[in-house]
Amino acid sequence: MLKSLFKNTLVAAVVMATSVNAFAADKVYRLKLAESWGPNFPVFGDSVKNMVKMAEEMSNGRLKIRVDSANKHKSAFGVFDMVKSGQYDMGHSASYYYKGKVPNTMYFTTMPFGMTAMEQYAWFQYGGGQELMDELYAQHNLVAFQGEYWCANGGWFRKEINSLEDLKNLKMRIPGFAGEVLAKLGATPVNIPPGELYTALERNTIDALEWVGPSLDLRMGFHKIAPFYYMGWHEPATELMFIINKKKMEKLPADLQAILKVAMHKASYDMYVQSYASSAENWAEMTSEYPNIQVKTFPPEVLTALKKANDEILAEKAADDEMAARIIKSQQDYLKLVRVWTDISEFGYIQSTKE
Repeated sequence: MLKSLFKNTLVAAVVMATSVNAFAADKVYRLKLAESWGPNFPVFGDSVKNMVKMAEEMSNGRLKIRVDSANKHKSAFGVFDMVKSGQYDMGHSASYYYKGKVPNTMYFTTMPFGMTAMEQYAWFQYGGGQELMDELYAQHNLVAFQGEYWCANGGWFRKEINSLEDLKNLKMRIPGFAGEVLAKLGATPVNIPPGELYTALERNTIDALEWVGPSLDLRMGFHKIAPFYYMGWHEPATELMFIINKKKMEKLPADLQAILKVAMHKASYDMYVQSYASSAENWAEMTSEYPNIQVKTFPPEVLTALKKANDEILAEKAADDEMAARIIKSQQDYLKLVRVWTDISEFGYIQSTKE
C-alpha cells in the first residue's frame, strides 16, 4: 500500500510539474523600452521595431515589448538612467550620450581615427570589447549590446573650413570624444536631441552639425541651410546600443533571454545593411538633385591637428583612469591587428580593381 501511495504521489508530482512548466511556457512577459528617437524615426526606429517583432515571433508571443519614443518619455538623453532605475526595462540609445555621467561609456560608440564598422564589430565579438562593456555596465545594473553601425560623415557647415582658425569659436553639434577633440582646438561642441537639430541650425543656435551620413542626413534637410558637407574623421563606426536592466534580464526564462539576444544582434546587422543601402541611394540623389551641396574633405593641416589632439586626450584619459586605460589599449591593439587585414582585403581589392 505504501508503494502504491508513493507511486501515486510521484505521478501526481510529475503531472503537477508538467502543468506548471506548461503554464510557465505560456506566460507572457511584457517589457517596456525607451528610445532616444522620435516616433517612426527612420533607420534607428526601424531597428527597434524589427527587434521587437523578431522577439515576439521567435517567442511565439511570450515576449512582448512596448516602445516609448522620446516624445512620450520626454528624455532623449535620459534612457541610461531610466533603464538603470527600472523605470524602463530596456532602452535604445547611444553609449556616448552618457559620458557626462559615466565617462567611459563613450568608448563603446566609436572613436575618432579608430576602427571601421566591421573592424569594431570584430573587436566587440572576438577582441574583448563586449567583455569590457559588460564590466562597465554591470556597475550600473545594466547589460549592453551592440545596436548597429555606420560610418558618419564629418558634418554640415555654413562656412567652409580652410584652416585651424576657422574652428575657433565654432559652435557645433557633435557628441562624444570628438567633441572633446574639437574643444581642444577652440571649437564649442554641444549635444542636441535629434528632433531639434534642424531648428538649431536654422536659428543660428549652432554653426555646424554632424548627424549620421547620407542615409539620414538628406531627409533632415540640413543642406538647405549649411551647404558644405565634409567627409568624416570622428565616427568611423558609430554604434547605437540596446541596454537592459540587469535584474529584469535575469528574471526572464533562459530561452527568452537567448531569443532577446538573437533579436538584438539580428536587428543590429539589419540596420547596418539598411544604413549602407540608404547611404548609397541618397548619395546618388544628393549629387544629382542638389548641385549646391559642396562635398569637402578637411584640409591636411586641420586633420593633422585633430589627430594630434585626439592622441593627447587619449593619453590623458588613460593616465587618469584605469578602466579607460584598459579600453583604450584594447581598442588600439586590436586596430593594429585588424587594419593590416583590412588594407589587404577590402582596401586592397578596391585599389587593385579600380579603373
